[in-house]
Amino acid sequence: MNETPRNIIALIPARGGSKGIPRKNLRMMAGKPLLAYTIEQALRAPSISRVIVSTDDAEIKAVAQHYGAEVIDRPAAISGDAATSESALLHGLDTLREAEGYEPDLVVFLQATSPLRQPDDIEQAIATLYREDADSLLSGCSVHGLVWRSSQDALSSLSYDYRNRQRRQDSPHDFMENGSIYLFKPWVLREHNNRLGGRIALYRMHPLDSFQIDEPDDIDLIERLMAVQRPAAPDVLFAHIDLLVLDFDGVLTDNRVLVHQDGTEAVWCHRGDGWGIARLREAGIEVMVISTEENPVVAARCRKLNIPCVHGVNDKLSVLRKLAQDRGLAAGRIAYVGNDVNDLSCLQWVGLPCVVADAMPEVKRVARYITTKRGGEGAVREVADCILRTKATISLATNPL
Repeated sequence: MNETPRNIIALIPARGGSKGIPRKNLRMMAGKPLLAYTIEQALRAPSISRVIVSTDDAEIKAVAQHYGAEVIDRPAAISGDAATSESALLHGLDTLREAEGYEPDLVVFLQATSPLRQPDDIEQAIATLYREDADSLLSGCSVHGLVWRSSQDALSSLSYDYRNRQRRQDSPHDFMENGSIYLFKPWVLREHNNRLGGRIALYRMHPLDSFQIDEPDDIDLIERLMAVQRPAAPDVLFAHIDLLVLDFDGVLTDNRVLVHQDGTEAVWCHRGDGWGIARLREAGIEVMVISTEENPVVAARCRKLNIPCVHGVNDKLSVLRKLAQDRGLAAGRIAYVGNDVNDLSCLQWVGLPCVVADAMPEVKRVARYITTKRGGEGAVREVADCILRTKATISLATNPL
């Protein structure tokens, strides 16, 4: 079996024109442009090194760059209603080859019209392709039942013979291509002008994550599904974390401040948080603080914990992006713990957004993990324990006694 390569890119075609739903890729869905969901999901996949949007539209280009994607400008000749996704994908690969001499080992083709993906779907699809030694992969959901087909002049039972009726559980186990995730090695596209070819693998997705936006009514349905989307299991969430970033006030403290008569301030912290941080550092997981608070108490506490801190900053996300770049870390490898609206941009960017139990409601809505502990009362220790427990489980599974 081949090892998973490092050169994996995500390509997201997103043209400006759309007949069924005008400006579909920019349509606001639960507070964000539709395109943003797919970009963020790709950025959080640890194996993906580059996320690229192919578009002919200036506004889509701006939105893609705002959410952290690179952009390839697509010519008008392959941007009309009759243009195929394959033409955009091939143009993207050719552009990278001609401009940079760059050819990825694997392409993850994602459609913005399929925004319902679980946090580990893309990563698990990549693992499936290499585990099955395949050249391409499609995602699909189960269609296990008694299926009929309607043609122009007839109705016929497709998955069974209605004249010899069988139980539903005895019918064939079929799968429907859901359009969410496609993987292919570049040679497949170049040789077959098709996203699928060679040895083809299937990645199974839940039916509730398989809806696509094709008609206006689909928008309301998917927004409702987003509101109740199934949470990922904790072991999935914490499996790939190499850097834990913490806000200070309301996370390492209980958000109260004690002001002395001379104007100096003191805060309440939890010793258990320090113990959890120490154990993470022993396990080789970096921990640091980014805070808007200017008071020197932040630096003093971080010195005590022996972790780096950047405080007195207004643009936390810019600092976080620079730290990730300097360390060569993808967003999917970073967890961030916050509690208030000034943490939102960082929480929306990282692979694992965590918030404390008493966080603001606006912040809880973007979280993948909400602690049972309040800020300053052991919430950081709880996150540290989750990371360490998951790492230990993975280590035991891969290196059994």
